[in-house]
Amino acid sequence: MRAPLAALTLVAAAVAGAQDAPPSLGQALAEARARIDAGDPAAAIAKLAALEPKDDPRVRLLLGVARYRADQYLPAVELLEPLALAFPEGSAERREVVQVLGLCRYLAGQLREAIPLLEKTREWAKDSLELNHALAMAYIQTQQPAEARAAVARIFQLPEDGAAAQLVTAQLMIRADLDDLAETELRQAMAKDQRLPHARFLLGQTALFRGRVDEALALLQAELVVNPGDAMTHYRLGDVFIHRQEWDRAVESLQRSIWLNPYFSGPYILLGRAYTQRGELATAEGMLRQAIAYDPNNKVAHYMLGQLLQRLGRQEEALRELELADRLTDSPGR
Repeated sequence: MRAPLAALTLVAAAVAGAQDAPPSLGQALAEARARIDAGDPAAAIAKLAALEPKDDPRVRLLLGVARYRADQYLPAVELLEPLALAFPEGSAERREVVQVLGLCRYLAGQLREAIPLLEKTREWAKDSLELNHALAMAYIQTQQPAEARAAVARIFQLPEDGAAAQLVTAQLMIRADLDDLAETELRQAMAKDQRLPHARFLLGQTALFRGRVDEALALLQAELVVNPGDAMTHYRLGDVFIHRQEWDRAVESLQRSIWLNPYFSGPYILLGRAYTQRGELATAEGMLRQAIAYDPNNKVAHYMLGQLLQRLGRQEEALRELELADRLTDSPGR
């Protein structure tokens, strides 16, 4: 997935650079740029590939940009890498080379090579949210938490050394599946602000995913002390009680979650399981059907409903649900 730096307006200046080319080449470059801007990089690539001389830096630059827009990151890197010194320092063309080369390396997973280029881009685009997000994720994935925190603080307009910046940085770390790094960040944040909302929720959720159910219970209950109206905390607490097979307590927590946010399918699925365990099959069916109403492609909900319908002796309906579940991909766990 491309992460373009939408706030960087270098295109117009780069088009102006084509005016220094011979008329026919300049016109061709301008037409190729227009194709790129119109969302048709394939047409731009075809046009640029037919131009002579092929080694003209202006042609290679625009071809690299077109390859980037076509999600061909490594071919774009091959084109742009030799151009780092081909244009004058401070020129629009030089900036575009650095910008697009940094993005291509980032999107190709070459994070350490991307970071200096993205940092260079920040010199003229320090307020770009897209740039700072790319930098934050690159820092996180290369395990540079202080630098990531600084980028996050710029994105969310937070004090760099504050607990809130660490909380948000930890959330991005969790999204990158770096839970251990996030745990360190969250515990440092909690040391700065004992009543920081959402920190104990994130720690509790991670503990639950790792099977540390008692630890998750304590953390989620502590979260509700500082953040009692958070639907997701009640939901995860219900999940803890499901793991502990405490069905009545699970129902209570999940009902609270639904009353706060009735449009999320997760609590209904867990309520379907809890009511099934309590022998309240009709209520369980209602919960699972409500989950499917909010999330029609949820594999788990269809599978559980199919199993429940089998227990109720409604075999044709059960078969339809189970076959549909087989066709669906797994729902995300987070």
